[in-house]
Amino acid sequence: MGQSVFPNGKTVGLMLAAIAVSGCMSQGGEVSRLKSAPFGAGLSAKKANADAGSFVISSLQARSSVLPSGSAYEQIATPVLAANSRAAESELKSARLRSEAQSKNWLPTIGPSISLTSLSDAVASIVVDAVLYSGGRKKAEREFAKADVEVAAVNLAIDTNDRVHTALSLYLQGQEAREKAATLATALKDMKHFEWIMTERVKGGVSDMSDLSVIRHKLAKMQADYAAETDTAASAVAELNAMSVKKLDGVQGVSQLPLSKSAQPLSVMLAEAEKSRSVANAKIDRAGFLPTVTASVDSSGGGITGSVAPSNPIGIGMGANLEAIKATEEAAGRRVSQAQEEANRSVAKQEAQIAGLSRQQGEAGSLTAQAKANLDMFQAQYDAGQRQVMDVVGVYESFAAQAQSAIEVKYDLAAAQLELARELGLLADGSDI
Repeated sequence: MGQSVFPNGKTVGLMLAAIAVSGCMSQGGEVSRLKSAPFGAGLSAKKANADAGSFVISSLQARSSVLPSGSAYEQIATPVLAANSRAAESELKSARLRSEAQSKNWLPTIGPSISLTSLSDAVASIVVDAVLYSGGRKKAEREFAKADVEVAAVNLAIDTNDRVHTALSLYLQGQEAREKAATLATALKDMKHFEWIMTERVKGGVSDMSDLSVIRHKLAKMQADYAAETDTAASAVAELNAMSVKKLDGVQGVSQLPLSKSAQPLSVMLAEAEKSRSVANAKIDRAGFLPTVTASVDSSGGGITGSVAPSNPIGIGMGANLEAIKATEEAAGRRVSQAQEEANRSVAKQEAQIAGLSRQQGEAGSLTAQAKANLDMFQAQYDAGQRQVMDVVGVYESFAAQAQSAIEVKYDLAAAQLELARELGLLADGSDI
């Protein structure tokens, strides 16, 4: 019923001629000079150009984590990253495969063609299509695919840093609650002793029942605070363990982070990568209004056929479309400037917070020492019969509150350092990502 037509010697020659003509075209769309090098050498050169390293990806790979080696932070980050599902990694792999495919888009395409010659006959043939001139579209498509890989790579770095930041934030939350609970446990022990003394004084008729009620109220509040901190610590540790490949209950300690101000924030790198992708997409759209020269060879015979036509229809609105493409490129550049400004503001704010919290930490330590000295003095005066129990209880309560404040400032400072490190993308080694 139908017949299959296979390429004969003449047709094969025409196909090879189309491929050779296409190979003489540069990737940007202009005719290049014929080289004396063999055709295979040209393919190798194109492959080397397609596989050339990206500055963005190289910059990401060169980043080093600021987490001190062997520190509690590193003990948290390592198992947490090992349990990462890394969805962003799949996106990067997909983008790389698309980029690899686009790196060969200058080569002719070969595909089958089936046509009806009559109501009863079908002819199958092989068609070779080659783009001889695309107005820069093919090159722009390769640039778009490369920029897409860079965007995916930066997103992977952001995702990894965010995960480490989340884990370390939970760790600090648990550590702060544990430390507060330990301080409250000591305060509860002392406050129970004061309650016993006041109870005995009330029994002996030396003190009023109202004083005992006040102490019991303070004791109940401390017990409630202790229970709340214990629950917070347990919740944070449980959530942290759910992110890790192993239990992290025994990890303790807080580290100082040596932050580098020279590192470019990841948000700025993402904006630059997205700008490159937007500019490449604009080039693709602009090339659609330029003539595209193509050549085709059909194995069924007929020689080389070709066409010269733009991809996009040319009409009255073409000028507005071209202006819109130009505006897209300008908007991409402005988004980078905006991202840089926002990153600078964020980094400056965090640096100011770190400086302020460092100062407050020193002040909190001094105030805590003063409160302890006052407590010791009142305790000595009480033992000498110069102070009442309620006087010592009031001073002790002030000391306990100041100790809690000092702990809060300590962990606020650690959290601020982590936030700045996350902004700069320094919570994980780029080579490991």
